[in-house]
Formats: sequence, structure tokens, C-alpha cells
Amino acid sequence: MAQSTLRYEHNSSNLITISRLSQQAPRILENYFSIGDTTPIVPFPNRENPGDYDILEQLAFSCLQSGDDRSALRCIDILASRFGSSNNKVTALRGLHEEATAEGRPELVKCLHEYEVILSDDPVNLPILKRRIALLRYLSRPVEAITGLIKLLDAVPTDAEAWCELADIYQSLGMCPQAIFSLEEALLIVPNAWNVHSRLGEVFYSCSSSSDAGNACHLLRRSIQYFCRSIELCGDYLRGLYGLFMATLLLLEKMSEESTMTAKFTTTGTLEALNTYARRRLEGIVARRSSDHSSWEHNQAELIAVKELLDRSDRPQ
Repeated sequence: MAQSTLRYEHNSSNLITISRLSQQAPRILENYFSIGDTTPIVPFPNRENPGDYDILEQLAFSCLQSGDDRSALRCIDILASRFGSSNNKVTALRGLHEEATAEGRPELVKCLHEYEVILSDDPVNLPILKRRIALLRYLSRPVEAITGLIKLLDAVPTDAEAWCELADIYQSLGMCPQAIFSLEEALLIVPNAWNVHSRLGEVFYSCSSSSDAGNACHLLRRSIQYFCRSIELCGDYLRGLYGLFMATLLLLEKMSEESTMTAKFTTTGTLEALNTYARRRLEGIVARRSSDHSSWEHNQAELIAVKELLDRSDRPQ
């Protein structure tokens, strides 16, 4: 199945939520289908709860991601009976179902052509635009995906997730300046999104690895600024703290290798204080969440990664 588009972060918590929601599909769908019947029962308008349809949409996504294609199709049929088969979201869900059940690349390419036919009649069908971009990425056609995202952003320049998706593609192609620009545009729309600040810190950190010593230190300082802002907005954000620890550690190493850099860049005392702060916060979060079964279940992969980082790094004197 093609990856979901414009979904900024994927982690074990999302996977657990998807699994649990998809397991509820039979019970939820009983409210809409008679036993042994395949015809959806649509509630009367005066008894409608709009939240029910949001649940069905999320349930369709969860079932597709967990491999329950039959339940997903039943959810889509219910939504189609209420909103019509030509509804943009319903059309996109049917397309996603076709992607999920496609066998091999030729069938996925066929789905892509179907999206292009729909867009030829309705160029600003946003759900289909996004599905097309996701499928292009899955088919390893990043340049076309970039073109599609630029068209999408021309139509909806305030779509922060689209800017983040564009940044992700640019970075995958090694186009760091373009990735940075895209994330900065996203922050103009969602200035308090701590995850986007952290993501921008990660891009600056990544760019530093392919730069000369002087520019690398500059990029790491920018990286640290964004990680600090991320933590300021969300004190327990693990990725932000992880990034801050890594960036300060690397900058301290580079400054020790180039003693002439010390006077030019942030003082080592400030960096050491930030590094120590990040380490202590990470240690505290790992200890607290590891002892909580529910928290460990939802954040297992991230907590293991942090433990490994702390174990292999030198403790401050």
C-alpha cells in the first residue's frame, strides 16, 4: 500500500492506535449494517452525529493500514451512501483502497492514471492531489511529487503539512536549502508547532555533515536554536531533547578540534550547560516512561533509541 501523504510523524504510538481502532471495526460497523446484509444503513438526518462520520473515516484508514480491506470498504460504502460517490473525500478513500489492494507496480500505475483523469476534470481536488503525491513518492518519482506539491501549495499556500512533506522530499534528494525554506514557510503558518521546530533543527544538523568546519558550526548553532525552541514549546518532546543533546555534543567536538573557532561561536560553557540539561531531561523521561507500562508500550522504539544514545555517549565530567 502506498504511504499516507502529508502525515508528518510516524511512530509506534500511531501503529498501536491504528491496531486498536481497526480491531473495533466489527463492533462499530454493526451499527450501520444489518446482520448478513451488505447494504449500509444511513441514520436519519435529524439523528445524525457528524462525529460518527469522522470515526468511520478514521476507521477506514486504520483498517487499510492494518490489512482489513473488507472492513475498510464497508466504511467507504457507508460514507458514499451519505455523501455521494463523487464526494472528494470518498473518491480519495476509494483510491486509497484500490492502492491497498493493488497487486504489483502496474496496478499502482493504473491508480495513478485514474487520479490524473479525476484531476483533469477537477484540478483542485485536494484529497486526490494528495493521494497522487503519496503514490508518486511510493513509486520513486520524487521530481513529479515535488511538482505536484508545488501545484497544491499554489492552490492552498497555508497547508503546513504540505510544506513539511515538500521539505521531506527535498531533504531526501540532498537539497537542504530548499528543505529549510519549506519548513520555514510551515513555521509561518504554525509558529508554535514544536515538532516542526525540531524537524528544522534536524535538517540543519543533517546539513552540517556535508559542510566545511566553519559553516558546519554555523549550521549546528542554528540547529540548536530550533531544538531549544521546540523544547520551550513542549518541555518533554523527546525528539527535541534528543536533537539538542546530539547537536551540542557534535558542536563541542568540532570546537575542540578547531580551537580558533571558540571565540567566534557560542561559548563552550553554554553548550556544555545545554548538553547537560538535555542529558538529564532525557534520563528522567526514560526512567519515568520505562516504569509506566502504557507509556513504554506507546514509545518503546524512541525510548530504546534514547537509551542507546545515552549509553554510548561520554558522561560529562
